[in-house]
Amino acid sequence: MSNTTTLPAVKIDRRQFLATTGGFLLAFTLEGGNKAANAAGAAPTVNAWVKISTDESITILIGGSELGQGAYSGLAQVAAEELMVDWAQVRAEPAPAAQSWVTGGSSNIRAHAQPLRVASAAAREMLIAAGAATWNVPPSTCIARQGKVINTITNDSLTFGSLATLAASMPVPANPPLVPASEYRLVGTPVKRTDIPAKTNGSAIYGIDVTVPGMLFAAVKHCPSVGGTVKSVRTATGSRAVVNLGNAIAAVSTTTEAARSAVSNVPVIWNIPSSAAGVDTALYITQAKQMMVNGPALVAEQQGDVTTAFQTAAKTLEMTYTLPYLAHACMEVLCCTVSVSPTGCDVWAPTQAPGWVLGTVMALTNMPASSINVHPTLMGGGLGRKIEQDYIAQAVKVAMAAGKPVKLTWSREEDMANDQYRPFALARVRVALDAQGNIKGWANRIVSPSILFQRGWIPGNVVDTQSTEGGTGLAYNFGSRLTEYVRHPGTVPVGFWRSVGHSINAFVVESAIDEVALATNTDPLMLRQRLLANDPRSLNVLNEAAKLGGWGTSLPAGHARGIAFAASFNSIVAEVAEVSHPAAGTIRVHKVAVAIDCGSAINPDSVEAQMQGGIFHGLSAALWGEVKFTNGVASARNFSNYRVLLMREAPVVSVKIIQSGAPIGGVGEPGVPPIAPAVANAYAKLTRTRVRTLPFFPGSGMSDG
Repeated sequence: MSNTTTLPAVKIDRRQFLATTGGFLLAFTLEGGNKAANAAGAAPTVNAWVKISTDESITILIGGSELGQGAYSGLAQVAAEELMVDWAQVRAEPAPAAQSWVTGGSSNIRAHAQPLRVASAAAREMLIAAGAATWNVPPSTCIARQGKVINTITNDSLTFGSLATLAASMPVPANPPLVPASEYRLVGTPVKRTDIPAKTNGSAIYGIDVTVPGMLFAAVKHCPSVGGTVKSVRTATGSRAVVNLGNAIAAVSTTTEAARSAVSNVPVIWNIPSSAAGVDTALYITQAKQMMVNGPALVAEQQGDVTTAFQTAAKTLEMTYTLPYLAHACMEVLCCTVSVSPTGCDVWAPTQAPGWVLGTVMALTNMPASSINVHPTLMGGGLGRKIEQDYIAQAVKVAMAAGKPVKLTWSREEDMANDQYRPFALARVRVALDAQGNIKGWANRIVSPSILFQRGWIPGNVVDTQSTEGGTGLAYNFGSRLTEYVRHPGTVPVGFWRSVGHSINAFVVESAIDEVALATNTDPLMLRQRLLANDPRSLNVLNEAAKLGGWGTSLPAGHARGIAFAASFNSIVAEVAEVSHPAAGTIRVHKVAVAIDCGSAINPDSVEAQMQGGIFHGLSAALWGEVKFTNGVASARNFSNYRVLLMREAPVVSVKIIQSGAPIGGVGEPGVPPIAPAVANAYAKLTRTRVRTLPFFPGSGMSDG
């Protein structure tokens, strides 16, 4: 999910400084919050805590979710730096749902690292004040080191744990001094992540691993067509209960396997609306082409006089690109465990939005927040799908109907066929060139369904920024530019997908740049260098990727390189892909070189891992990712017909991290947008065939590679 919110201010409130048994808990409020959460009507503030106990344990409570991106470790790393403690002394846990934030837009660290620094520094200063009070010396004579407060005059020391209770009574400093970057011990170094040991020894608890005493198990079956509902349903053999969920049914049994067997045999009649026949990919594309010409276009960005630029152009180019609906295809399917009693409700879920879960449960149970406990678990991928509330609401309804704790688990088929898909898009780029081949006018019109409009977050006459991001605010000097948005009325449920609109518009923009380079007989790197000449930071990233990727050096016969650039989530990324075309219907991506400037990398290992993961994810989508609809029915059912990259097909990825010192940018998503155009540009150079419609190989199922 995109989030371009500026860094929130920190407000440390004395009333939130809570004494606890045998220690203290420092709470702080981050004002501003998450844009997407605010758009949904969620609370505009988020919270996190630093908890120090008398047993010397130090726990950082994180308001975001850990979905494999290393956010828990990264934020704990920041806290440990300011607390002046060893890395081994710190652990991270999820904060209460009421104080959580939505994990999306690569915002966990970039939006919350600085406020957490301040809160941790405040805790350190309060511990120092407690030590000084114990020795009756000025705080200026004391320092914090390795979980202790040290008296620099006598060299006496007291542990944080022994000072925790007294520290709770100390004034909260409004502007505590921060550790200067020159003295960092942990930030910027590749420390071992806190979540890896449990994931490797099998003790980590994902949503699908949750067990509750006396629980039952549920499986779900949705109406096969978009917009369909349950007309009638009866119980089935092997089920404890069958629950009507409106657009789906759930069967409850003693095991997940038994529940799946039962739900597949439930006698159900579906009410298929007549409008389902219109939910058709081919029809949508035809409509989009008509709307490209006649649709009510909204201006997303305009600079200069584009009309005059085209009227006076020596040459014009026009290219249209098409991108498909995409499923999230998380390795862990949707699941949720719920226990409801007359006095309270507990929910265990792999969720990117614990606060939204709290609101969902409150609405369904009519219970106050104080009676509800949300337990966020680790998740096997989120990719934007697990901010949604459909599977949460289903699990709550089923548990209420069953009268016992229930774990609801979607099958892979239900997961893929009932997704909140990345929208399809049709984009037309027109370029005006002067006599020297320079770009003097750029016009881009994007036709796509609106994520925000579907959810009621914006009216129909407002540009959906999720659809236009990556197509506006470009670093390139195009002279005059115009970006327009036309909302397609498609009713397929759409949602946030890793890098959202950037994954669409980077393909469009970077493919078009290469097409301009070809039309003007210009090296694609040199063209980008000229267009970025006034942006030294972006130009540096581009040049570093080109150097790392060996741009301009010799290649094996039958190989070619392509380059692409994209700025997203406050980070700048450029990628060079080396590909071959060994046989018809295949592309082999051998190497990808990536340079990223994310400002300051908290943990370089995590940044590298996220670049690799983003490239593999984006490459799978570019080569094979596609969901088609016919009569409202999605084509995707499993990895057998929704192809993903095999391990042996993965390219070698080299990463150059540029520590520019700019404000921290995101890393979970920015690796995705450049990979599709980098491969497309290499493929065009190699084969003289320009791919303007993704995926490269539509309809490809899983194969042996």
